[in-house]
Amino acid sequence: MPNHVRTLLLACALAATGAALAPASARAQGVSCPVKIGGVLSLTGSMGSAGKNIASSAQLAVQHINAGGGVKGCPVQFVLRDDQGQPNVGVDAAKFLVDVERVAAITAAISSGVTIPVLTSVAAPSRIPQISCCSSAPILTTMAQEGRTGGFFFRTFPTVKNLAYPPAKVAAERGWKRIVMIHVNTDYGTSLVKDFTRATEAFGGKVVKAVGFNENQASYRAEVASALAEKPDAMFLVAFPQDGATIAREWISLGGTQNLILNNALRSADFVKAVGEKYLARAFGTDNASAGGPSVDVFRQAFEAEFKTSASGPGIYNEYDAVMVLGLAMNIAPDLSGPAIRDAIRKVHASGGEPVATGPEEFRKAVGLIAKGAPIRYFGATGPVEFDAYGDVSGPALVWRIDGANLVIDRNIPTEEMQALFKKIDG
Repeated sequence: MPNHVRTLLLACALAATGAALAPASARAQGVSCPVKIGGVLSLTGSMGSAGKNIASSAQLAVQHINAGGGVKGCPVQFVLRDDQGQPNVGVDAAKFLVDVERVAAITAAISSGVTIPVLTSVAAPSRIPQISCCSSAPILTTMAQEGRTGGFFFRTFPTVKNLAYPPAKVAAERGWKRIVMIHVNTDYGTSLVKDFTRATEAFGGKVVKAVGFNENQASYRAEVASALAEKPDAMFLVAFPQDGATIAREWISLGGTQNLILNNALRSADFVKAVGEKYLARAFGTDNASAGGPSVDVFRQAFEAEFKTSASGPGIYNEYDAVMVLGLAMNIAPDLSGPAIRDAIRKVHASGGEPVATGPEEFRKAVGLIAKGAPIRYFGATGPVEFDAYGDVSGPALVWRIDGANLVIDRNIPTEEMQALFKKIDG
């Protein structure tokens, strides 16, 4: 029997036992055991084994919650459904979890294409908290800003702001005030323009022009000429390597400044080779970075011991944190209504709170602190988990540059510094 199936069956068995032996504390709070958390994840379809590993991570979190005291004295049951990577299947699965299984909250989904319809069709109308491990679509932030999520959506995966705010800070440090952007004409590109512009203005600079382009063209001379007309201090290029190399060569050949800011996709040896390293000596870029520390190590070791497979892979760390956040928030909330859990999610990493980390022992410690009314700060498998006003998190980042033919990391930006950067720009 696969380990992830064994884990799920164990959680169900614990839940059944808990239903029969509901503690007095749970009964006093009107809580029925087991407490159900729903999962809408891609177990089949284009995600392949990666989706199953993400589901395993969720099940490990439930194991740790139950071993650490559960929710309000009750064991947690994780009710998992496969969305097959299809929006309509995901919506049907979420409706079943909310309407039939009566879950208190859901973790959904991996793909933004599934996450968004689940949110708009099920979670927000039902006033049920939804937390995603892996959906990065900027439109989710926009929806929150416009009040369309009701504050019920959260995600443990950094948004495009993680790639927009650090380069604005570095550009300001270098004294680059007037910046043009040449960007791929996609949601990703236009979102970077929006967020980088806001960040640049926060540091006293200005994006004097943003020029979009369509991919896979033989030449981008017109776009380059349009941007060059502004006589900028620097140019931020948002592209993938092939088009990026074409644009960079044309920019330099037409006399553009070699003060270049490069997006994370251009952190590529192919790009450097195609442009020429001597033209990129003053360029820099930023990228997302991996978290580190004891809380990360504890999770990784537990996952690999339980499932006999590597914890490396998309979404694994983020999904563990998504479920652990729900477990912590449910203990903090005065009751298990959707709005109460939603509000409590913002208290899992409270300023001045007692640090708690990953694993069952740390969860038990958190439950004890919560019972005393003490605030906590959760440091998870992805590092400190603190949500902004729109349900987004920041994560560690890095600054990279070109040294000869080599791509080197200039410096790392830890999560705490990123959170301070977000607060400076977003308020």
